Amino acid sequence: MAFSAPPPGAFASVDPLRCPLCGQSNQCAITAGMAPESCWCMRANIAPDALAAIPEAQRRQSCLCPRCAAGQFPGTATTATAPRG
Repeated sequence: MAFSAPPPGAFASVDPLRCPLCGQSNQCAITAGMAPESCWCMRANIAPDALAAIPEAQRRQSCLCPRCAAGQFPGTATTATAPRG
């Protein structure tokens, strides 16, 4: 997949350096001016649930962070609970 620049003004309300799910740094190499091939996301498996959780208005405007891309974003259970008994 080739990277294409967003239209002018696309980042007006979204910080392209922040993950749209958790607000932490997304560690995006492309936004940092580096080659797309150097970005962590080019070697990662992105959880379909993570992509689906991005608000419609923020899609294709900023990248997920590695943690959210792995499916560990806010609102998901990340720890198991012990059975009650």
